[in-house]
Amino acid sequence: MKRTVTLEIAGARYRMASDADEEHLRRLADLVNERIAALGPKATKSATPAQLLAVVALGLADELVQSENRRRELESSTRDALARAIARIDRRLETDAASDSEG
Repeated sequence: MKRTVTLEIAGARYRMASDADEEHLRRLADLVNERIAALGPKATKSATPAQLLAVVALGLADELVQSENRRRELESSTRDALARAIARIDRRLETDAASDSEG
């Protein structure tokens, strides 16, 4: 069920209709505000809210891309490790089967 939520981000108030959990949206807004605060007082005084949001959005997008790249690398290395382990198990089973048939 959609409801109206008002969030303050970069000193501007945003009113939006959403079916997302209000507390979750507030935590996300807090994260964005923390990122804006981390830019420093000079940036927050000289830039517009839109400029601040653009910088934060680019930073979050960059983190998302890096995270996705790390996930793909981890997935690939896990897949390779599993394939090597399965190949070792298969070789061992073949060796054991050959030993049993000779004995």
